[in-house]
Amino acid sequence: MVQKTSSGFRASIDEPEPLSPSENFRRPTLQSLSMRSTQIASATVTPIPDRASSTIMSRDASPISSSQSSNRHVPSPIAAETYTEPYLKFMSQNPTVFHAVDAFSTQLASSGFEHLSERDRWTTKLRPGGKYYTTRNGSALIAFAIGKEYKLGNGVGIVAGHVDALTAKLKPIPKLQTKAGYVQLGVAPYAGGLNDTWWDRDLGIGGRVLVKDSKTGKIEKKLVKLDWPIARIPTLAPHFGMAAVGPFNKETQMVPIIGLDNSDLSGVGNHPPHDSKIKAGTFAATQPERLVRAIASEMSIDDYSSIINWELELYDTQPAQLGGLDKEFIFAGRVDDKLCCYSAIEALLATSSDTSPGIVKMVGCFDDEEIGSLLRQGAKSNFMGSIIDRICEGMLYYQSNEASNRGGGPQFTPQLGPNLINQTLANSFLVSSDVIHAVNPNFLGASLENHAPRLNVGVAISADSNGHMTTDAVSTALLQRIAENCGSVLQVFQIRNDVRSGGTIGPMTSSQLGIRAVDAGIPQLSMHSIRATTGSLDPGLGVRLFKGFFDWFEVVDSEFR
Repeated sequence: MVQKTSSGFRASIDEPEPLSPSENFRRPTLQSLSMRSTQIASATVTPIPDRASSTIMSRDASPISSSQSSNRHVPSPIAAETYTEPYLKFMSQNPTVFHAVDAFSTQLASSGFEHLSERDRWTTKLRPGGKYYTTRNGSALIAFAIGKEYKLGNGVGIVAGHVDALTAKLKPIPKLQTKAGYVQLGVAPYAGGLNDTWWDRDLGIGGRVLVKDSKTGKIEKKLVKLDWPIARIPTLAPHFGMAAVGPFNKETQMVPIIGLDNSDLSGVGNHPPHDSKIKAGTFAATQPERLVRAIASEMSIDDYSSIINWELELYDTQPAQLGGLDKEFIFAGRVDDKLCCYSAIEALLATSSDTSPGIVKMVGCFDDEEIGSLLRQGAKSNFMGSIIDRICEGMLYYQSNEASNRGGGPQFTPQLGPNLINQTLANSFLVSSDVIHAVNPNFLGASLENHAPRLNVGVAISADSNGHMTTDAVSTALLQRIAENCGSVLQVFQIRNDVRSGGTIGPMTSSQLGIRAVDAGIPQLSMHSIRATTGSLDPGLGVRLFKGFFDWFEVVDSEFR
């Protein structure tokens, strides 16, 4: 049973009853784990209204008829276990930020979302009922669906997170002098990459390559991944004494090895002679020769000089997989924060056009959160604000034309001003979704009592008294009402007073846009490790809440006016 705290959140769960001897060797399935999660939810949240009922219950238990509500469709709940295997596949196939954004783009396009380039004019393209997405730098994405009953000044319901992860990126000129027969690669840590969890891991390489087309002369951006282990950062055995203890220098002692060359001993190289395809003065000439050859081979590039530049990074090649005796865990790299972005995109695809038809439903997946979000593709940029401006302008243009067609002439000249934009923002709401650290059984003292989220229970609201999170009482209450309507359990997290909290995109985004916001993320263990853990049901539990937010926001928000 879930225990309810005075704050109204579920902070802990009693242990399940022990199995009987005849049950000891029965392995629960994901479906049975999901049933357990459903039992937790049904024991602690307001039941979902009966689909046959014509009323939706508001917070004060007074009925809201479907004819009075803009939400005329009671959505069905999400089965959390259905997202487990797809999430594993997504994580294994998309190791870099470029691959993740490309996968999201492909998925959105196949689901009827229209791609819009920021370079183009959108005014005549946007319409009620339309679904769209755009990308910036190939590493950030915003997708949105305009409600079929959207009116000027109505709000935007947003779920946003970051899709970048701690990694090690190749330096501009990563060629290094061979040492003791080892060919090494010059890399630089991104955020907290190259920490102690990177020792002795099987590392692949992938990212974005700029290639000049020999016929058109245009430069194309292509993705590549060498998903076999090509690099490793070897440890020094403990019996070497103090030299193996650390701390270690990331510039000189955490340099990956990528090959052997003992030609200094034998006079004969361990690899083919210089490749004549690598011409002096080209980008390829500044890179490790064998790496150029491997990348070109993987991409079927014959002319190495056509490679204009690239952005490559190392990543753990071990695939995401289920773990635990009953497969109740997911073990994967780069969980922070591809997990929340994955669930948000799936929620946008799962929500119905019949729910909250008077708002814009939006998902934002930003880059560079781990290093401050200061770049043009980060949450501190104008990316999301500019998209909302364009939506307002497009809908102003559309609805002006509609009025003109009905009335025999334009009633006003379409123009965008602060009154309309700020009304839209005031009616909007942001769920800032970044992963939250689950309670660790080996470090119980590091977690605050009654604020220690568990795996496979539900999304956790994150609070901070010093403004590192954007959560407040109003935004918490609104998301709680969403959870009650969609059958989700909300947990709660706050850091201890003697530890400094981390940050999210919530405060920076809500302060720039001026919209109401809450920080709420999916729990995980081993945050900032090269290999992390979450619950096997947690991706689907994220989808359930985020879809519930899209489905129910218009109804619930009316309670807070």
